[in-house]
Amino acid sequence: MGAQTWMSRLTAQIQSCRCTAPRQALAQFCRAPVCTFALMVKVECVAELGCRVGESPLWEARTSTLLYVDVLAGTVGRWDPNTKQSETRTFEKTVSCVVPRVAGGYMVACGLKIAAMDWETAPALLTYAEVDNDKPNNRFNDGKADPEGRMLAGTMALELKPAELELGQGSLYSLDVSGTVRRLLSPVDVSNGLGWSLDGRKLYYVDSLKYRVDAFDYDLTTGNIDNRQTVYQCEKEDAIPDGLCMDAGGKIWLACYNGGRVICIDPNSGQRLQVVKLPVDKTTSCCFGGLQLTDLYVTTAHEGLDEAGLLQQPLSGGLFRVTDLGVKGLPSFEFAG
Repeated sequence: MGAQTWMSRLTAQIQSCRCTAPRQALAQFCRAPVCTFALMVKVECVAELGCRVGESPLWEARTSTLLYVDVLAGTVGRWDPNTKQSETRTFEKTVSCVVPRVAGGYMVACGLKIAAMDWETAPALLTYAEVDNDKPNNRFNDGKADPEGRMLAGTMALELKPAELELGQGSLYSLDVSGTVRRLLSPVDVSNGLGWSLDGRKLYYVDSLKYRVDAFDYDLTTGNIDNRQTVYQCEKEDAIPDGLCMDAGGKIWLACYNGGRVICIDPNSGQRLQVVKLPVDKTTSCCFGGLQLTDLYVTTAHEGLDEAGLLQQPLSGGLFRVTDLGVKGLPSFEFAG
């Protein structure tokens, strides 16, 4: 089947919007013309990728393409919105994130390695670091470059089935250009979404099975983290917090696994400002893309769905695009190597 549009217009109900600010102030926070009880946005499946676990979406400005991974299939993909086609490269182990390099090519977290790859020579890899050698049943999960060009990525235990795994086995790591890797945080259950405040001095972080978004003070010079605080405690209907991205107004956009939604959070007030619902439950991560960075791309998964579930949600594993949000994203950071 070709890519389908799911309901040409979807009313995104702003559920549990507890903000008491005046209408004009709330509209400014959300960077939208109107932000009260409902906002019309367009949600469409632009590519039926069939990902087992689609993750790590990232808009690459230099190629005007959307990067993503299918974790369990071990693939890195590059989707072109002009041709509507996707190219992929496949590796022997899980691939959990992809980050562009300043020098060209990409960094990937493959199994328990962080390595460099070139699109033309993949699956050849140049290993920068390997972690958790004492935990062979671990793998890397989400990762991103920081504002200074380091790469942060975290680990987790292999899942018995989606969201069921041995807890406390993971860590969050930082890799600098020299190839030095440091453990920033441990123990972690499921290391996931990463994002930075506009000034780079706050790191927003998700350890999924804690069911919240935390913030750390972030030292841009050293890459050290400190002073962990919770900025958002997930509601029951949010289900499991997963990947996230930031908009140009400093708000967090969080994909909610098994929640079928992406939510907008004000990290300063801890308030949920907006809910965008999708026609699939297993929403995994999101990023802003397009030439003006006004489109929100959302990756999804079908792993864990039985035959009946796939019949009910046939677009699971596809790539979705949300438009008419009235907000802009930020350019992605690159690994400085």
